[in-house]
Amino acid sequence: MSISNINSFAGLLLFLFVVSISGCKKEGKKENSVEPAYELVIPEGFPQPEIPADNQLTSERVALGKMLFFDPILSADSSVSCGSCHHPAIAFSDMSAVSSGVNGHLGSRNTMPLINLAWFDSFMWDGGIPSLELQVLAPVTNHLEMNLPLEEAIARLKKHPVYPSLFKKAYNREPDDFSLFRAIAAYERTLISGNSRYDQYFYQKKEIFSESEINGMNLFFSDRLHCASCHSGINFTNGTFQNTGLYVVYPDHGRYLITGDESDKGKFKVPTLRNVELTGPYMHDGSIATLEEVLEHYLRGGKFNTNKSPHVHYHEESLTDQEKKDVINFLKTLTDTSFVNTHKKR
Repeated sequence: MSISNINSFAGLLLFLFVVSISGCKKEGKKENSVEPAYELVIPEGFPQPEIPADNQLTSERVALGKMLFFDPILSADSSVSCGSCHHPAIAFSDMSAVSSGVNGHLGSRNTMPLINLAWFDSFMWDGGIPSLELQVLAPVTNHLEMNLPLEEAIARLKKHPVYPSLFKKAYNREPDDFSLFRAIAAYERTLISGNSRYDQYFYQKKEIFSESEINGMNLFFSDRLHCASCHSGINFTNGTFQNTGLYVVYPDHGRYLITGDESDKGKFKVPTLRNVELTGPYMHDGSIATLEEVLEHYLRGGKFNTNKSPHVHYHEESLTDQEKKDVINFLKTLTDTSFVNTHKKR
């Protein structure tokens, strides 16, 4: 279930559709409180996330969402699940430039990792969907991904020997769009990564960085490279949309497909750098294979594009080979092995 391959215009229409149906259903039923509550373990340095009032976390909801996440029942031919494109062993990303859905159909955008989503307020590379609950519909119904009409998905869940009772325990209702979307979103909010070597060094004050990693960190945050102009905050992203000069003419117009603003052509969401060592290939279309090549792209200043970010420009004082290694070594400190090891066991 790629979180990024849906066509953006379709994503916006889906958003409007789900808002209408979800609003109607919330008025029609009152939910009972469900115990036990699920307590998120918030990493040091992270603020408390905002959890939707109609989808407070409980153990039953998270367990149901996890079961649905890895179950191919939500794809047309029962061959693809959310976990088919979001692999726990590589921080819930995919090693392919673009993921394949049912019948081998290829998407058009790289699969974004599912990391710390509880702290994000927009989703997809173009930001076209504003909540995790709304996002779930996109890959399930997208013909390039799971290709299953919503009505059929709900019908399958109602006929299943186990799911109806699990939905009743989790949401006090039978399987429907409201509870399906919220269950998967509940599970995704538990995918918290905040114990990388960087976290241990910066937040936990452990003296574990090598000289190379310290130098790479200083370069990363320096005015010389100003990587942190975009890759900032607890998730190493400021959540903005930037044109990085990847193409002179972008085949995919990105954010423009949502806003219709010419200045948004070629702009895509700044991705998190957490676990970036594991989540290649890179960029919105997976067109750059390695971190070293990504660094070279930015040092060259990208290609000419009228919408290119002012943060992306040619560096007259390039890095030495050792400095380049230092920056890459720093980026590798953002790998959270405990997060990967915990979730790949599932």
